[in-house]
Amino acid sequence: MRPTAADLSLYWRVVLINGVVLVAGTVALALSPATVSTRVLRSEAVVLAVGLAVILLTNALLLRRSLAPLDRLASKMATVDSPAPGQRLAQEGSGVVAELIASFNAMLGRLEAERSSSNAKALAAQESERQRIAQELHDEIGQSLTVVLLGLKRAVDRAPEDLRDELHAVQETVRSSLDEVRQVARRLRPGVLEDLGLLSALSAVAAEFSQLNSVPVGRRFDPDLPPLSDEVELVLYRIAQESLTNVARHADATRVELSLTAEDGAVTLHITDNGRGGVSREGAGIRGMRERALLIGARLTVAAAPGGGTEVRLVVPMTASGVEPDAHEDTDSPSR
Repeated sequence: MRPTAADLSLYWRVVLINGVVLVAGTVALALSPATVSTRVLRSEAVVLAVGLAVILLTNALLLRRSLAPLDRLASKMATVDSPAPGQRLAQEGSGVVAELIASFNAMLGRLEAERSSSNAKALAAQESERQRIAQELHDEIGQSLTVVLLGLKRAVDRAPEDLRDELHAVQETVRSSLDEVRQVARRLRPGVLEDLGLLSALSAVAAEFSQLNSVPVGRRFDPDLPPLSDEVELVLYRIAQESLTNVARHADATRVELSLTAEDGAVTLHITDNGRGGVSREGAGIRGMRERALLIGARLTVAAAPGGGTEVRLVVPMTASGVEPDAHEDTDSPSR
């Protein structure tokens, strides 16, 4: 099979374009009746200038058409957003340009796969470490504080009257510390998620948020959620937990709405508040939420709510890893 112009390297294509333009200009000049005197006349200079301009313009147009895909590739490389997977450059051009675009798209695919794999390992290690710390808090520090409380109770019972008030104060301080340790352990290791399921876990984290911050949380959960894998449930729980933590730290809100629904072929977690709206800059918390969303192929948006406050929306497609259609429904039809 004979090679075509599309099979030439970029260097030889530029050489060929320039050669064709120069040969065409030379032939046109040779066949034209125009002549050049020893001392160039003004009319001859005009003809030469026009001919040169035509050659340069033709050359520029041909090169621009050949190199335009490279400009678009460079622009795409400068603007590609790593937290938003699936971005690809349209296949266009020919020869080395097409190969470069295909290589760039393949590189993006490899980077996304490697990032997803590394994120999965990092988050798994993080959850394992959280469980270990929670277990130690419960078994070691929690048990030690319980022993201290029992000892203080015996000391209070035998202490003189003038020391009982002080011992009572110490006893209450230790009891408060024990409650805080248990709350930290529950946040690190959501046992209610493992024992009672996602909806009960979300209700528990919302109730704890309301109790600690005196901010009511309206809850709306779809009773007909599709079966979710443990990984997806954990991501939904952690993002809801982090969103409420951000509300407590930054929003100064008086009302929060939390919902989990299944519609339009996706499961959607939605958290809104009526506090200070928008996100001035993304901290470690939001970046961690985005990493978790990428792990299950979900789409996370954090933006100012229309009526004020901040809106967090996590959309998990039914086709995402671990989200399965209802076993009683036809798998060819959209699942709800």
